[in-house]
Amino acid sequence: MQEISTKPYLLRALYEWCTDNGYTPHIAVRVDNQTRVPRQFVRDNEIVLNISFEATSQLQMGNEWIEFHARFSGKSHKIEVPVANVLAIYARENGQGMAFPVESAGGEATDSEDDEAVIDEAPAAAPAAAEKIGETDEGPAPDDDGSKGGGRGHLKVVK
Repeated sequence: MQEISTKPYLLRALYEWCTDNGYTPHIAVRVDNQTRVPRQFVRDNEIVLNISFEATSQLQMGNEWIEFHARFSGKSHKIEVPVANVLAIYARENGQGMAFPVESAGGEATDSEDDEAVIDEAPAAAPAAAEKIGETDEGPAPDDDGSKGGGRGHLKVVK
C-alpha cells in the first residue's frame, strides 16, 4: 500500500490555522493542463487563489484535489487544483505559511530538498501582483502625471 503524502494534511492544517486566527488563506498554484482556473488570471504559469470562506463556495480540500467555486470579475467559476500543484499556502496579512517543493507530474519533487520548507514571509512563488479571488481592495490607480505619491496631497485650496 502506497503511503499518502503529508502535503494535503499540512494544507488543511494551515488553512484551519489561518481561519482560526482571522487571517485570509491564500494558495500559490502552478498551472498546467490538469489545473482548472480562469486562464486570463494566470501569470508565468502560476496563480494565487484566496481560499477563505468569504471568497469560495463548496470548498473541498481532499488528498488529491482542492475544489471550489469562486468569482472572477463577477463570473462564477469551478476551480479544480491538484494538491501536487500547490506551491505554497500562507496568510495574506502576515505572509506566514509553508512553501512546498515543485512536484513533477509523477508526484516526485524536482527540488533538491525532499522536505517542505516553513516560511515566515510571503513566498516567492506568490507574487503580490498576482490576481486573487474575491478581492476588490486594490489601491487607487497610479496618477498618469508621473508624480510619486506618498507626500502631501496635490490639491490646492482656492479662495
